[in-house]
Amino acid sequence: MGKKRVQVRQVRQMRQIRPRAVPAPNPGDQRRQRERYVQSGGLLQGYAPEQVLRVGYVSGAVALGCVIALIGLLLFLPYGWPVRAVAAAVWLVPIAFGASFVLPGVRLALKDRKEEPKVVHGTLLGASEYSTQLGLGMLMVKTRGGVEQYLVPPDRMSKVPGNQVNVILTMTPRLRHVRGVGVMGQRLVPRPSQPAPPILHRLRLLPIVTPAALAATAVLSADVVSAVPIEPDLLHALLAAAAALAASGAVWGLSYLYQRRLVNEVQSLIPGGLQ
Repeated sequence: MGKKRVQVRQVRQMRQIRPRAVPAPNPGDQRRQRERYVQSGGLLQGYAPEQVLRVGYVSGAVALGCVIALIGLLLFLPYGWPVRAVAAAVWLVPIAFGASFVLPGVRLALKDRKEEPKVVHGTLLGASEYSTQLGLGMLMVKTRGGVEQYLVPPDRMSKVPGNQVNVILTMTPRLRHVRGVGVMGQRLVPRPSQPAPPILHRLRLLPIVTPAALAATAVLSADVVSAVPIEPDLLHALLAAAAALAASGAVWGLSYLYQRRLVNEVQSLIPGGLQ
């Protein structure tokens, strides 16, 4: 009887993870979160440095293809130089998007390969197998600096229980890629599976699909108009540039409205806080 009472007391002491209320964000916090998001690699935050470098190699190959297309239009488009310049210049758009998204992460990945891993201690407050990053889960941990969110690969999420325990995270200092998760304490409460709502998949793809759609729309609209015989060349070039701007603006406006709709739906799905 004495042993059973001790076990019951231990079970009661191990608190189960429950959703925590999320306070209303203020502009200062949102600005700091955006700055930290960019400093940690942006869309490539949380991924392994080796994986980020592979993304960089693929992006470099795509950029090289864009440069070849740009040079080909400048040399072989059968119109005047104003039309050639507009048709070629739009191919700089995908290069610019790729550089802005990939280069910061690649630079951090190169630094992470040379630096020692960072160790973080804290109390587990919440866990989810899904996050805004494709293929990554999320842990909410209370550290000395406050409550932090860490992106974790799915294979390491299996070690995380459903009760509040102390955890040790080993991560890269720049990209914040979690290489290891250690749990200190008894895992008395199993973490239930959390099916992801379909809207989450669309929300995670939107930051990738939107720049790709903008670049593709600008290139196609400008080059299609550039291929149509229009006189004089200056008017031809202006119409090609206007087509690229109008089509890209329409895509951006639709994506903005769609993003607002998705965000509102996600907030309605999680009214009590973050799980």
